[in-house]
Amino acid sequence: MSEKLKAGILGGTGMVGQRFIALLENHPWFEVTTIAASPRSAGKTYEEAVEGRWKMDTPIPEAVKKLVVMNVNEVEAVASQVDFVFSAVDMSKDEIKKIEEAYARTETPVVSNNSAHRWTPDVPMMVPEINPEHMAVIEAQRKRLGTKRGFVAVKPNCSIQSYAPVLTAWKEFEPVEVVATTYQAISGAGKTFQDWPEMVGNVIPYISGEEEKSEKEPLRIWGKVEDGVIVPAKSPVITCQCIRVPVLNGHTAAVFVKFRKKPTKEQLIQKLREFSGEPQRLGLPSAPGQFIQYLEEDNRPQVTLDVDFEKGMGISVGRLREDTVYDYKFVGLSHNTIRGAAGGAVLCAELLKANGYISKK
Repeated sequence: MSEKLKAGILGGTGMVGQRFIALLENHPWFEVTTIAASPRSAGKTYEEAVEGRWKMDTPIPEAVKKLVVMNVNEVEAVASQVDFVFSAVDMSKDEIKKIEEAYARTETPVVSNNSAHRWTPDVPMMVPEINPEHMAVIEAQRKRLGTKRGFVAVKPNCSIQSYAPVLTAWKEFEPVEVVATTYQAISGAGKTFQDWPEMVGNVIPYISGEEEKSEKEPLRIWGKVEDGVIVPAKSPVITCQCIRVPVLNGHTAAVFVKFRKKPTKEQLIQKLREFSGEPQRLGLPSAPGQFIQYLEEDNRPQVTLDVDFEKGMGISVGRLREDTVYDYKFVGLSHNTIRGAAGGAVLCAELLKANGYISKK
């Protein structure tokens, strides 16, 4: 047990914080030793702090039930207890930027689920299978922050996970235009149907800020590190609509793609099935063995059948066919709170540890 890195969860009482805690139960490398949240939860045991609002379908792990929740604003005190932290704090963007950098300045690496630092030029925003080379920008960030081991790294928006990996697998065919509509689960808003009864049998055609993130974040992931900053890619051009649907977990995307070098359908399917990255090569604990699966049936992927593929860390694709306006169209599916949120951040932390960026203090 003592060989494991001590992990803290900032914002540990919210839905993503809870997902971190559930996923890290019995993790081979990391142990949750500290949970921090808002002042109203501080001083309570974790079990007391989430009483009546535990949203996971597995019980609260025994190892964290009696941990006394710390005040997330007491940065030095929390940082002194841990080797690194996961951040899922619920604050304004400016407050998140400030507190995550404050933790980094205590020489505590921060792996964040939040969007606040996704466009900070020297902060890597990673899908570990796609852009592990962006870790290199951490050195420039440390110089800016004046740290030796502290830094902030982030994972991208949950809505892009069901199509950005697919487009990455097809990179050699040079996608130039993409039209995507995402059908997003209510847990993406931190809700369940008990919290949000008006979503039952309902569709809401607006999610604040989501369309801009869905159009721009893939370009940053496909960008290059130059002179200590990440320079986003220029193409493909992506336009997106984001719709909230009455599903608990699982973001589905209906996507149209135009290529500069039009491939065959068979080539596209082969590229999906063969696609893997550093997490698979390194055998990271949370890495899916098969990152992307292609389903031949006309009625797949489906949330109820496919959202938990590879324990929620894999991407499911189906209905790939030629289009009359674009070259091809397809449907993608990803688990928004596992691959798209906490699980994606845990995989980032594993990659950072494997490359020496996160270690014992």
